[in-house]
Formats: sequence, structure tokens, C-alpha cells
Amino acid sequence: MDNAQTGPQRLVAVVVTYNRLEKLQATLARLLEAPAEDLAAVAVVDNASTDGTGDWLATLDDPRLVLRPNASNLGGAGGFEAGMRFAMAGLAPDWIVVMDDDARPRPGALAAFHRLDKSGCDGVVAAVYFPGGEICEMNRPSRNPFWHGREFRRTLLGGGRGGFHIEPEDYAGPGRAVDVASFVGLFLSRAAVERAGYPDGSLFVYGEDGIYTLGLSKAGGRLWFAPEVAFEHDLSTFNGQRGRFLPLWKVYYYHRNLLILYRMAAGPFFWLALLAVLPKWLSKVRHHSGERRAFLRLLGAAVRDGLLRRTGIDHARVLEMADRR
Repeated sequence: MDNAQTGPQRLVAVVVTYNRLEKLQATLARLLEAPAEDLAAVAVVDNASTDGTGDWLATLDDPRLVLRPNASNLGGAGGFEAGMRFAMAGLAPDWIVVMDDDARPRPGALAAFHRLDKSGCDGVVAAVYFPGGEICEMNRPSRNPFWHGREFRRTLLGGGRGGFHIEPEDYAGPGRAVDVASFVGLFLSRAAVERAGYPDGSLFVYGEDGIYTLGLSKAGGRLWFAPEVAFEHDLSTFNGQRGRFLPLWKVYYYHRNLLILYRMAAGPFFWLALLAVLPKWLSKVRHHSGERRAFLRLLGAAVRDGLLRRTGIDHARVLEMADRR
């Protein structure tokens, strides 16, 4: 895409938050620094926070800020579904940009988005960095290796995540088409939402962004990675214990939702992909000394429900499985 102004378009931000007030404060300050012509409104979805977030939000007096509190914690997936539905129904966006409470545009990023020639584009994917400037790996967009020969060969030859995710040099390049992106700095046109619908809130957490964007791509939507539109993701609360799920209940959602994503991506090759990933997943039990039975119970339920594409389990049941040692 070229850097050509196509005229003002109404951009609305959707921010999902849960018990991270300090992060949310930094994100809203950054968003509301943008002039109204760059950002028309900010919808904050509060997933029933208990840390004073609701009280603090109630003290704010900015005409662009719109609150959408939830009665219970719907997870990131439920929050994004609720927020996007709310924005589309009541805030008249031409484009929506979504993010977590610990992620925010770098100064000038929204203006850079508006300068893009977005003709023929359904979604714009930001380049996401840690606050220190390193590429944020968890937000690196990707191309479906089962659709593209080059990525398929690289992945098959042991490239791992690097086989199908965009490469570091792409962050200094002119941009490129991608198939899958995260909900950090993802700009979606009204036409994209009308084409693909809304995220599946029943997924609760993990993978809902990949499933949604891959579904948009499968429906003919075009996603464009734009390096000049930069976001930062402040993951300073990351626990640093590689391979360990904290809290343990996340084992269930992570693996169940990945199976759903893999089936979408691999199509007829899904069962071969499953044979490749299951041993790796089972090997993670070594990181969970003292709770291995609970880990295996959660993983077994995740594989069962992922294969059945069953997403209606109550979160309380997942917590119960994690608590039983």
C-alpha cells in the first residue's frame, strides 16, 4: 500500500481491561492525547474489575470516552466481542482499532494509520514492540503455511514459529499481506466486521484473535502489515517462568483454542499437524512439578473439547479442574 491520504475516516478504539488499572491509565492517556480527527471515540470494556478500575473510570470526563462495563469477567474474547458489538452499534466507526489495557499506540501511530492508502484493505496490522524497542514476539503476525508454499517449506524444514511468522526485517520494510494477527493494534474496517462478524466470546482467552483474523482471511478479507503504524505492549508483569502456565487454568483455554485454530489453518492436513503438536504439549508437564495431575487433566479436557469444537464450558468448571490436585 502507498502512503496516500484518502480523506478523514472515523476511527474508534476498543480497549478491554481487567484488574490492571495502572496499565489502563497509561493506555487511555496515550489514546486521548490523539486529536479527535485521528481518534473519534474510545470504548472501554471493563470485565468486572475489582481493583478500583470502575470507580476511576467514573471520575473521567472526556466526551470521547465511552464505558461499557460487564457484570462478570468474560475474558479477553468476551470483552472484545462485547466491545466491538457496542462500537459498531452505537459509535458509527469507519474503522475500529482493538487493544488490551497494557497495549497502546506509539505517538504518531494513529496519524500514520490515517495516511495509509487503505483501498482494497479490510484490516491494518500494527508493528508491536516492547517498551524497550524489541519486537514483541507474541504479537508477530503470520501467514498460514498451508496456504503459501514458501512458508510451508520453511515450517516443514524446522523453522518453527519463524517458518510462518513475518521476519524481523519486515518491520523495516514497506509492509506485506498477512493472514493472522493479534488483537493488539489491529485496525478493522466496518466492511471487515460486516464480512467476518465478531470474535467468539465463548473462547474466553487465548487465540480468539488468531481465529477471528484467520476467519476474516478465509472469507476473502485482506490484512496488511504496516510497519509505520507502531504499538507498544507493556508486558512488564510477565512472570518469566518459561513453559509454565500461571495460573494453571490457562492450560485449558490455550490448548483448546489452538486446536480450533489449527483445524481452521490446516484443513485436510489437520490430523498430521495434531500428531506433531501433541507430544510437544505433553512434554510441558515437566514444568509443572507438584501439579502435574491437574496439568494433564486440563490438557486432556482441552484436547477433547478442541477436537469436538466445544467452547461452552463454564469457567468455574475450568477452575475446579485446575484446583483438584
